[in-house]
Amino acid sequence: MPQVMEFKLPDLGEGLTEAEIVRWLVAVGDVVAIDQPVVEVETAKAMVEVPCPYGGVVTARFGEEGTELPVGAPLITVAVGAGTAPEAEPEDSGSGNVLVGYGTDHSRTARRRRVRPGSAVPAVAAAPAPAPAAIVTGPVAVISPLVRKLARDHGIDLRGLRGSGPEGLILRADVEAALRVPQAPTQASAPVAAPVAAAAVGERVPLKGLRGAVAEKLSRSRREIPDATCWVDADATELMAARAAMNAVGGPKISVLALLARICTAALAKYPELNSTVDLAANEIVRLPSVHLGFAAQTERGLVVPVVRDAQARGAESLSAEFARLTEVARAGKLAPADLTGGTFTLNNYGVFGVDGSTPIINHPEAAMLGVGRIVAKPWVHQGELAVRQVVQLSLTFDHRVCDGGTAGGFLRYVADCVESPAVLLRSL
Repeated sequence: MPQVMEFKLPDLGEGLTEAEIVRWLVAVGDVVAIDQPVVEVETAKAMVEVPCPYGGVVTARFGEEGTELPVGAPLITVAVGAGTAPEAEPEDSGSGNVLVGYGTDHSRTARRRRVRPGSAVPAVAAAPAPAPAAIVTGPVAVISPLVRKLARDHGIDLRGLRGSGPEGLILRADVEAALRVPQAPTQASAPVAAPVAAAAVGERVPLKGLRGAVAEKLSRSRREIPDATCWVDADATELMAARAAMNAVGGPKISVLALLARICTAALAKYPELNSTVDLAANEIVRLPSVHLGFAAQTERGLVVPVVRDAQARGAESLSAEFARLTEVARAGKLAPADLTGGTFTLNNYGVFGVDGSTPIINHPEAAMLGVGRIVAKPWVHQGELAVRQVVQLSLTFDHRVCDGGTAGGFLRYVADCVESPAVLLRSL
């Protein structure tokens, strides 16, 4: 006799607590194989196809496209042993895999539909299937921590809400709907100040998805890391001339970002304190053996920081190619979570926005970030005479727990020296 297995939204890693259903890949009544992707979801980091660990007939699916579900909420139920699903086996025959791989099939075009806040999240009616012996479920679904925080921040008592999710689960939309209901004034309530009233009628943009994840990470960085910033102007004329000479000989073009990355990895070899992280639980500084270099990339979804693995082992050509590849994938919205995690140091080229300087926030849990402003022609004293040179401002924001100002200054000065005279870099190659 078939047994109905309930598959819940799995933990997608990196502290993610919820995901939005972008597109269902199966319908009720479909036969699915073990580890077949059944739904495409969007997390705060990337699009992910979620495979089901059971094989059989889909008897129900939960949530419409555009619905946000917390980790642990039901996704689908599968009648194991029903239909002709290959590799279908009885209970405990699942693959055991929660997630086989990240990313999406680039040949598909995602279709997105938003659900109006406050609307119910119906479960699709089950298709006729043989009567099961039992319905086996995973861990009990719980209210998302983000939903709890939203309610807590606005004084909403979750015990008084009726959830619109599966099995009465309270969703973000339920809390947002409660916020739109006018509250009866009490005798003890204080008059509302004019600025607050003005804000109440303004446009409200949900702080969720990528924007919410970035906000949380930056806030955590400010809370935990005692950061400091030092900066210096550098004459980049020789660096730009060296790049022009490299590109003049043919072959793949070398980017300025790749040259700066190569300088960074050399500087981190001299000052390894800055390629580290702080383990608060153990009260230790962990110096990391490899440089996994993050770089800030602006996309339509917002700011993301893809990571170039083992950047210290790459030359300028390899770095240029990897920067170009990851930037293209980021702008297409196809970065996998693995492309966005594990960084040990970040290079932030905010000069592309036409600005000279910045004091960036460290990408937690890293220990430092090098910021690079625009390279622009400015008056500069060169060899004792005033000349027009290509000048750039470099800034280093660092975790003061991992090193003192002398180390940070030494790192930044070495980077500036390599920018001003690329031959300095040859000594460390």
